[in-house]
Formats: sequence, structure tokens, C-alpha cells
Amino acid sequence: MSIKQNIGMKNKIILLLALFTFFNNNLKSQDSSRWFLNDNSGIEWQVKNNESHMDHIEMSGLYISAIVHYGVQESKLEQKVQLVFPMLRTIPNDTHASLIHTISNSELAPIKIDGKVVIEKPGIFNIKGILSYQSKTNEGIRINHQLYPSTDQPVFIDRVKISNPTSKIINIEIPKIKLSHVTKAEKGVYGSYIVKVTSNKHGNFSLKSGESIEYSLIYSGRITDSEDQYISADYELKKRQKLADDISSNLIFESPDKILNTGFSFAKIRATESIYQTKGGLMHGPGGGRYYAAIWANDQAEYANPFFPFLGNPEGNESAINSFRHFAMYTNPEYKPIPSSIIAEGTDFWNGARDRGDMAMIAYGASRFALAYGDVKTAKELWPLIEWCLEYSKRKVNENGVVNSDSDELEGRFPAGDANLNTSSLYYDALISAVMLGKELNIDSSILKEYAQQAKKLEKSIEDFFGYNVDGFKTYRYYEGNNTLRAWICTPLTVDIFTRSKETIDALFSEKLWTSDGLASESGSTTFWDRATLYALRGVFAAGETERAMDFFNYYSKRRLLGEHVPYPVEAYPEGNQRHLSAESALYCRVVTEGIFGIRPKGFNTFSFTPRLPKHWDSMALRNINSFNHSFDIEIKREMDKLHVKVFNEDKIFLESKVEIGEVIEVQLK
Repeated sequence: MSIKQNIGMKNKIILLLALFTFFNNNLKSQDSSRWFLNDNSGIEWQVKNNESHMDHIEMSGLYISAIVHYGVQESKLEQKVQLVFPMLRTIPNDTHASLIHTISNSELAPIKIDGKVVIEKPGIFNIKGILSYQSKTNEGIRINHQLYPSTDQPVFIDRVKISNPTSKIINIEIPKIKLSHVTKAEKGVYGSYIVKVTSNKHGNFSLKSGESIEYSLIYSGRITDSEDQYISADYELKKRQKLADDISSNLIFESPDKILNTGFSFAKIRATESIYQTKGGLMHGPGGGRYYAAIWANDQAEYANPFFPFLGNPEGNESAINSFRHFAMYTNPEYKPIPSSIIAEGTDFWNGARDRGDMAMIAYGASRFALAYGDVKTAKELWPLIEWCLEYSKRKVNENGVVNSDSDELEGRFPAGDANLNTSSLYYDALISAVMLGKELNIDSSILKEYAQQAKKLEKSIEDFFGYNVDGFKTYRYYEGNNTLRAWICTPLTVDIFTRSKETIDALFSEKLWTSDGLASESGSTTFWDRATLYALRGVFAAGETERAMDFFNYYSKRRLLGEHVPYPVEAYPEGNQRHLSAESALYCRVVTEGIFGIRPKGFNTFSFTPRLPKHWDSMALRNINSFNHSFDIEIKREMDKLHVKVFNEDKIFLESKVEIGEVIEVQLK
């Protein structure tokens, strides 16, 4: 063995030992996870004696979002609700102009039992579409809470049930709660607003042994001059449960790993609930207490929109189409860039980071969406936008054959140079998709031929310009002059560019980039963004490194679903305190649909897929896929050294065959 080979072997051994130590330590910590899967396909936290812990979760409806901070401090229940009303606009009417008001339980008059103020001691917290918890008092009285937003009203509800399991008769005093906060008229686009908390029941009640009583706290917001409306807490609960059930019953991921199945089911809810009925139509919004009634070229066009056709949620699909309509309004003959974000219910825009590669993002997302959605009319509506964005990007191609932009989706938080890897990779994929979409729409073949040639040239330029030895790995530099590893070196893998896949994957999973919370944005940094981690996991599956990808995906899923901050993927840290932005949950789902199953839209009724069944799984399935003009299932079963694949629905078997592991399978749903 040569000296060079010997050094290479030592480096590989060091990397394997580091990964073993990493997983050994972290998997041990996950054995004592705070949360566990329960028998109801949800998760629960059983509070231990003297345990103190706080967390926060966001839940949304068409007219409201609520970030609930909840937990236990010194054995007592702690709760506050940050209410967000996206359509109650404040001044200045900018990106962050949703009316926001926080109400703590300490502001509300307490319940009394036999004349004593109740001190709730939580025993169990549960999450499955709603947040619920069970408490006891020192006297043994049980108090259950269910917290949830209305699906279609600017209302949030805390539904309370008090039960008497003791042998005594007790007296319950439920206070009359009518807390309100009125904003100044000059600070609101529509004048003065009122935020209220009211109880739908109050007075003194006697409970015999075994009896219970229910009441609800109704949190609401409205224009002060508008009429207050009656709210039925039970009806709102049924609507919320139906929404969660409907989302859960479509695009079902079945695998031997219950954590991944549950994480996928939860992510579908968060990705879909964060859609708002604005005066500019349905708008999918990131959330997080800051980003509502607005759309972004990355969060919506690039991350979430390509996912919605697979789920088949009507609001999700309409919000996607509507976002592209809004972006299309800014196309122009001078090819000035489309703004990064359309804000304030569609009445204004934000482009503070200038061109972030937004046109590549939009073309990428719109073409993938149109193919999977499979509707000719919609595709024809989106084609001019796609064509315009491709032409814009073409005009930004520099002398090195890659695409110039002012920044990237991190908006200057980290350097991106004059041309970055992410933008060129997205443009490449958009060209490939546009050729497929153009064939479905009978677009002039000469135009499609030119797109194909541009894609071929761009793929070579990506290799020639970005291909680089960085920190000892033959991977990519993110921009010219970049000499540190960056998380977004994963993007080529997600668009089927595998030229440097092996060492890129080694770099991603090395101690230089991988942290306990996924990928660091840059080697040596403590900042992480889940979106990059989720892109990387999807790309590693696509590259065929199934076992390595699954190890890290399983670890990541356990941490997000059952760890200290649950139950969804997050935005970033330290920025934003790990907000539950919704598009990250869509990216989580795409790790399964596009990574593990390798689905790639190719036509209105056509797709390819490359199943990545881990060695320790005998089977997996995706049920009730709603795309390509059909509802269908994909089943994968291991048969010796091959895979048995079946694509079917109740009426027809579209494909059934034995295939080689790693084989690309073409499907036509006709």
C-alpha cells in the first residue's frame, strides 16, 4: 500500500470511528427521550416528579395562528398563548404586520375548588393535531385541557374538563372571564382591533363523586366595530379533528419504523395547516410569529408547492397555484427580477436581499408542481411564468457558465459570492422539468431542445466551476473563493447530479458539518437551518446511499419528534429560537416521497421512481397518493436480492414487477 493510500485508509477509519461515537452517544440519549409514541398514533410526555421543562408549538387555521408555550415549572402548569391574526393588519403594513398579542394564564382569574385557588400539576402532555394535557390538583381533582385553533375563524380554544374522582362532593367556582385588549385605531390598517378571552361558562357548580363539568376559554380577535360571533368549542374541535384526520388519511407512509411514520404524519399537518385566507387568495405562510399573509420564492415556490399535489389537499394545491399567480404579476419585458416575497395579503412586496436566485426557485417549483398536479389548464397558466424565469436565469449566466445572483436564500447571513451552487443547481433542474412539461403542452420543439442543451451545458459548468477540493473532500465550493464546507453542497444530489456524490456525502456527514441538530450552515459554525439538513437527507437517499441516509434520518426524526423541542422540523438556531416554520415540514415529507421512494414527476400521468428500501426493512408503502390525475398506492417488498414493486388502486394495477435494487422504474398512469 502506498503512503497516499495508507493516509486515505486512516482518514476513513477516523471518520467511521467518529460516526460510531456520535451515534452511540446520541442514540443513548434518545433512549431517555422526553416524549414517546402512544397507542393513538400521537406522542406523549409523562411528567416525572420535580421535572421542569418548557416547550412551544405552533398551530394554525385560515384566520389565526397560535404559538402555545407550555410546560411545567416547579411542578406547576405554565402556559401562555401568542395569538397571531394575519388578516388584522398593523401599520406599517409590511412582512411582519400581523396583529400579535400574548396572553398568559396568570392574567386570567383562576378556578377555585371548595374556595381554594386551583394549582394544576400536569401529569401527561399529548400531541396529535391538538395539544392536550392532563393535570391533577393537590385534592386529587382531574383537569384535562385540549388546545386548538379554529379551522376557519379567528379563534383559538382551550377546552377544559374538570372531573371529581374522589368520594367527596366538591364545589367548583368557574370565574367569569372577559379579558380584552383594544389596539389604537391609528396603528391598524382597518382601524382598531379587539383581542378577547372569554369563558363560555361561569358560576358555582357542585360535583358529586364521578361527575365532571366542561367549559372553554375562547381567544378571539376582530375589528372593533364588527359583530362578535357565537363560537361552539365542540364544533370547532370536530372541525380541527376532521382536518387532521383528512390530512392523515392521504399520502400515508407505511414502514417498519413507527417513529418515521409518525413524523411523516405530523409533518403533513404542519405543512398544510399554515394556509391563510387573505384578500389576495389562499396563501401558504411560514409562520413562526413573523411570516404570514405572504409568500416567498423559497419557502412556498421551491419547498412546499412541489409537495402539495402528492397530498391532494385542495387548500394546499390552491395556495400553490395562487402563489405562482402572484409571482407572475411581477414578470416584465425588461427582465427586472421578481421580488423575493409578496407580502401584506398580496398588496406589496419585499426584495431586501435583491435577487437571491428567486427566478430559479420559482421555475424549479412551478414546473415540478405543474407536472405532478397534472392539470392542463393550470400548466398552461403557469407556463409563461416558468418560461420568463428561465429566460431571466439564462441572462444571468456568466462567463463561467453558471448563474449570477446577488445572494442566496440565506439572504447574506453567510457569504454566497456572485454565483452560488444552489441557484445554478435549481436552474438546472428547472430546465429539465420544463422540457418534460413543454412536451405535455406541445410547446415548440426548438424551444425545448434549447432548454435541454442549456441544461447539458450547465451541468458541465457546475462541475467545472464549483467542483473543488474543500477541506480534504472532493466536493463543491459554494462560490468562487469559498474554502470552507457549506451545507448547501448537497443541492446537486437533489437534482440528480451525482458526479461528486461519494465525497460530498462524506463531507456532509463528517464532524466538520454534521452536528447534534443536523448540518451546520458552514464548517465551524454553530448555526443550523433544518432546510439544508432535509435537502441533504433527500439527496443522499437519491444518490443511493440508503443505509447512511437512513441512520441520520432516523436520528434526526427522533430528535425532532421525541426530543426537547417537538414535534415538527424547525427553521433555524440561534435565529428564531427553532420556530416551527411550515415549509420545513413539507421538506421533511419530500425526504420520503423524493428520497426514500425517489419519485420524479415526468408528465401529467407519468413519473419515475427509485425505491430505496433499507436492508433491515422487508417492505414499505405510500398509500393514497393524489397526483398525476390519479389516487394510487406504491408498495415495495423485498424478494431475495430484488424488489417486488406494485403501483395500483382499487380499479387497476398500473405496474407490478420485480426490479433490481437501485433501478429507475417508469410508470404511466393510464
